[in-house]
Amino acid sequence: MEAALLKFTLPTMAGAVLLSLVGYFLLRAIYNLFFHPLKDIPGPKSWSATRLPYIWALLRGTFVHDIQKLHRKYGPILRIAPNELTFTHPSAWNDILQSHCGRPPFPKDPTWWTTQRVHTEGLLTALNHETHARMRKALTPGFTTRALRSQEPIIQRYVNLLVERLSEMIDSPSSGEKDNKGVAKAEVDISPWFNFVTFDIFGDLAFGESFHCLENSKYHPWVAILFHTPAMATKVAAARFYPWLESALFKLIPPSLRKMQQDHWGQVVERVAKRMNYEVEREDIMSPILRGNTKNEMSLDDINGSFMALVIAGSETTATVLTGMMNYLVQNPQYLRKVTDEVRGLGDDGREITLDSLRELKWLNAVLTEALRLCMPIPWILPRRVPDAGGVVAGVTLPGQTLVSIQAYAMQRDPNYWRSADEFLPERWLPDASKPESEFYTDKREAFQPFSMGPRICLGIHLAWAEMRLITTKLLRAFDFEAVDGKRLEWESLKTFMLVERKPVVVRMRHASH
Repeated sequence: MEAALLKFTLPTMAGAVLLSLVGYFLLRAIYNLFFHPLKDIPGPKSWSATRLPYIWALLRGTFVHDIQKLHRKYGPILRIAPNELTFTHPSAWNDILQSHCGRPPFPKDPTWWTTQRVHTEGLLTALNHETHARMRKALTPGFTTRALRSQEPIIQRYVNLLVERLSEMIDSPSSGEKDNKGVAKAEVDISPWFNFVTFDIFGDLAFGESFHCLENSKYHPWVAILFHTPAMATKVAAARFYPWLESALFKLIPPSLRKMQQDHWGQVVERVAKRMNYEVEREDIMSPILRGNTKNEMSLDDINGSFMALVIAGSETTATVLTGMMNYLVQNPQYLRKVTDEVRGLGDDGREITLDSLRELKWLNAVLTEALRLCMPIPWILPRRVPDAGGVVAGVTLPGQTLVSIQAYAMQRDPNYWRSADEFLPERWLPDASKPESEFYTDKREAFQPFSMGPRICLGIHLAWAEMRLITTKLLRAFDFEAVDGKRLEWESLKTFMLVERKPVVVRMRHASH
């Protein structure tokens, strides 16, 4: 009889538990739809009722594209989860990211920025405003325009090596070929080469030693591991919305993945320690930190945690923009010719091409700015939390603890803000475009903040512009580029896992014909 009772009780208990869970989630969904303080904000009911559609979009890598479609349907203020809104309203940049009288900027959401268990807090992950300000003060001297002048020889050396390696590919019997006039040419996936040069530059500037990617024409093993980091971070963040799931997932992480995390952290610690233990004759990013550290501005853990994130932020992001730019240029040869003619007009007087000589080139800057608009390496500003006292974003009063984010990808392709929003049109950034007679006069340039804004504006903005200008200039001076039929990449098809996924951008290259 006890056995029969047990057989009856277990299914009944399981059914009761299941029914309770279903009832709980159903009641939560009803509350979120009809009684939540954000109930009147536009958005799809399925996203407003539960976090699940949001998480599914994250895991599939379609988040920015899904949100773009929803913004076009529902408008510039969109509810994408029970307690989260996204904005494509230009004023959101200032409302969310800037400091205002009487309150600091909205703090970062710990769901995304709390460090993983094997890591320590750094500049990008610091949630406390005072901690972030202290670290940034110590790091800033290595990223100023003044510092850039002393770092220029390092940047020039690796860009020249990039040109040398690509020249070798064109002339190589194994990878190169000749056209019907006997001119050497080669089909090259240009995407990894942008990574090679930006990672080598940052490695040398940060650690006193490059990753030797250009030297060996392949990724350093550690750099290869870094490409998995954003996707892993996205999955961790998705799990954090359900703490019980996060705890379970950490227990299920295979030993190989745990070792990858530990090796990644170990590489940072080793390279930082090595750089700190020897003197260098030239200024680099680490030099002012070491001088300032006599005042205890940054602990060793602060330095390790900061440089772990800066390796990606200072390399992969710039490479993404350059890749997108080249992809658009070869598919729009009229603009490729304009910027090529401009940069090939430099240096005719025998003077060296320098970073300063590139600052005022109209077409070069226009092409790179348009690439930044369409190929944002970080397509959305990760969520911030409205302070407990509440706040106002884009004219909407929000309760404390509401999550808010800025959808840069959607905003920078919004036809309400940009003429021919999805087209690559660099002339929108030429000086004449600001005149009333220009067809681009009504473009809302205040919607465009590619390096963010406020106290956490991109630290490496000057370095990024220097690299983009110099790399583009030297490549276009050295080579002729064209698209390869049947191998064109549609940028809008790329998935996003915090950063944009990388796929081959195959171009045909020849030595410059001039």
